Amino acid sequence: MAEEHLAEQSPAPATSVTEVAPFTTTPDQVLARASDADRDRVVTLLRDHCADGRLTLDEFSERTGAALSARTQAELDAVLVGLPALSTPSVELPRRRPRRWIVAVMSESESKGRWRLSGHTAVVAVMGRCHIDLSRAEIEGPETVITAVGIMGDIEIVAPEGIEVEVTGLSLMGRRSISMRDVPVLRGSPRILVRAFPIMGEVSVKNRPHLLERLPEAAP
Repeated sequence: MAEEHLAEQSPAPATSVTEVAPFTTTPDQVLARASDADRDRVVTLLRDHCADGRLTLDEFSERTGAALSARTQAELDAVLVGLPALSTPSVELPRRRPRRWIVAVMSESESKGRWRLSGHTAVVAVMGRCHIDLSRAEIEGPETVITAVGIMGDIEIVAPEGIEVEVTGLSLMGRRSISMRDVPVLRGSPRILVRAFPIMGEVSVKNRPHLLERLPEAAP
């Protein structure tokens, strides 16, 4: 009777469901081989983090390159270090105000470092010069449009290698210059559309080599 009484009082074992974060490895999985589907999922996550402003174009380019060359799950996990799980709600931190206008009138304007572009940014150089470095820029959404108007002025736009850049527009007694290395576009990369309108001026678009290729140049 006592045993029956204890059985009645004992609570039934609770059933719990453990939610495992994606790409979390255990010691037994450190050398587990990564599949193409695993690499594609990581690239998709990196694209979403880039669109949310957590990664600059340079960071997206570097991490995507590492993801595509990863051979194990551990290497893929390393690519996502420092990035929150997108399914987990996080506290929204104040973002940099996007720059919608960049203007140089008989002067020089330089935009580089970590800064933010809106969905559409206008760049105007009137007898001046604008230098736009997108390497560490934060991009809103999957596509950004840059309208560049150089009136007897010069506009130079630099983007990291592997980022999709398309140049359209019209030259009126001016020059459009495009100098892009023939490298594959990274899967999931945001698209940069440059609408160039040089009027007796020049709009040039070029890309910058990968960070690892630039390191020897910085060595003394």
